[in-house]
Amino acid sequence: MVEERDERTAATRGLIGRCPHCGKGRLFKGYLTIVQECESCGESLGLYRAADGPAFFTMTIMLLLLIPMIGFSWVLYRPDPVTLLASVGLATTALTLIILRLVKGAFVGYLWAKDEQDRGA
Repeated sequence: MVEERDERTAATRGLIGRCPHCGKGRLFKGYLTIVQECESCGESLGLYRAADGPAFFTMTIMLLLLIPMIGFSWVLYRPDPVTLLASVGLATTALTLIILRLVKGAFVGYLWAKDEQDRGA
């Protein structure tokens, strides 16, 4: 019998960087590398390959945030273009790095819930 896996719980656990199965073990080894197996419950997590999905969603989220970020900073502060480029560039870089890890965790959690393992070529 196949166990029922809740997508929302698994994605939420992945979002906070925890094992989608038990919620206790770490999901990441380093910044974006998925651990091979959970240190707490032993669930094999290395087979859930996120590929380009997290990058796509991160770019989409950042582009949706970038337009109001540029608009509000231009209207409220009226900086010269170089200052605007530097400040928005730094903010975009920082937000992208933060959001990418969150999205990858949620993505791997969702893949785990749907049992979408990399079965090889």
